[in-house]
Amino acid sequence: MRRTIMSRRSFTGRGALSNPPGRFERQQLEAVDDGWFLEESPDSIATTLEPERARSVISTNDSPDVPFERSINPYRGCEHACSYCVAGDTAVLMADGSTRPLYQLKVGHEIYGTRRVGHYRRFVKSRVLAHWSTIKPAFRITLEDGTTLVTSGDHRFLTERGWKYVTGSEQGRARRPHLTRFNRLMGTGAFAERALQNADYRRGYLCGLIRGDAHLKTCSYQRNEGRTDTSHQFRLALCDLEALVRARNYLINFEIRTCGFLLQAAAGSRRAMHAIRAGSSMSVQSIRELIAWPTSPTRAWSGGFLAGIFDAEGSFSQTVLRILNTDPEIVSWIRRCLFDLNFSSVIERIHHDDRKPMDVVRLKGGLRDHLRFFHTVCPAISRKLDIEGQAVKSDARLNVIGIEPLKTMRLYDITTETEDFIANGVISHNCFARPSHAYLGLSPGLDFETRLFYKADAAKVLEAELARPDYVCKPITVGANTDPYQPVE
Repeated sequence: MRRTIMSRRSFTGRGALSNPPGRFERQQLEAVDDGWFLEESPDSIATTLEPERARSVISTNDSPDVPFERSINPYRGCEHACSYCVAGDTAVLMADGSTRPLYQLKVGHEIYGTRRVGHYRRFVKSRVLAHWSTIKPAFRITLEDGTTLVTSGDHRFLTERGWKYVTGSEQGRARRPHLTRFNRLMGTGAFAERALQNADYRRGYLCGLIRGDAHLKTCSYQRNEGRTDTSHQFRLALCDLEALVRARNYLINFEIRTCGFLLQAAAGSRRAMHAIRAGSSMSVQSIRELIAWPTSPTRAWSGGFLAGIFDAEGSFSQTVLRILNTDPEIVSWIRRCLFDLNFSSVIERIHHDDRKPMDVVRLKGGLRDHLRFFHTVCPAISRKLDIEGQAVKSDARLNVIGIEPLKTMRLYDITTETEDFIANGVISHNCFARPSHAYLGLSPGLDFETRLFYKADAAKVLEAELARPDYVCKPITVGANTDPYQPVE
């Protein structure tokens, strides 16, 4: 059972500051100061060493990122307390295309990592398995394109020549692969700031979404008794509730009420379609005024318009981001807004024999520009922001131009299924060993550093395994999960 230890400034000789719950625990405990006396945490925590009976000493894996198939790990847990840490405000790329500060992540969150597939390393979705913080000396890395990263000296980043620590030496005890000037990091570069969703942004979003996908009409008709009447109609129907909910909330902000309903139930491979509508003359007129073209669009309006029209008519697949429409005026506004936000685009016309030609506005550039579009304009439909499977290739200027020491500060780290994550657009390593303590019902935090287990009779078990008739001789790495030489020895 894991120990409940109150987080504090630091523990002597330890990397973690607390005991966060393991990934298999059903209940999570959170310390709350209710005014009652709390026993103070000790300045230091002793290391304990316990035997663990193992049926096998040789571990196997089939990960394409690990250059060996077999390993021997004499210990579970590691007293060295290595923490590959990054500043808490570092933006991490989430699986829905958004970003979130590292300190806000929790176990179970879906993020993007990478995995080698064939000749390329590709972006794949991953889950957070552990999350903790520590107090360590920090360093600021500055890249050629302006990207900055605040990390510990032990942190590792993926370069064009493999994984490298932030600091190190060419000789002596500190010798290890480390970053030097002009090493090129792998990734897309710093993420763009998210759009400010103010009133102008909301107007732009509604303009793009409604002009792209809604029915807005006022018409006169003859009643049976011969009297002429007028019908006011607004309806917006979408399969993706994210955009529909955002549109309805934005309309409420402008004091326009709508009612929601199910337009079409799901059937077979077709998804359900939900809709909102309004039928009063005042509501329809207010919507018309709301989506009118502005005389001088602001950057916020342009970002909102692009988000709305992308949710309505856009797509992102096979590394191509495009927006389709048949209205020349709308197409002209799409290109104008892209230009205002410093995006390059081209128009490709598709001709049809039985209907109007369709213009396709295609965003130029690679994944770096696509992510900048997603983060700058913030579309609502997350399924359109999926980059899974795309190769880690970029023309971003990610050469290291400076590494400077900072003060000691609180830093954060996570463990993920892919053993890496995307930190401010750069592929960052993490400690993959800590979650192994969860199999014992212990924490990946201080428990991992202070409650060590050794495999009893490891030599005899290994000898028996090697003597088996069906054993196939292959290279074995010693201590891949944790360091095979522990100070507690």
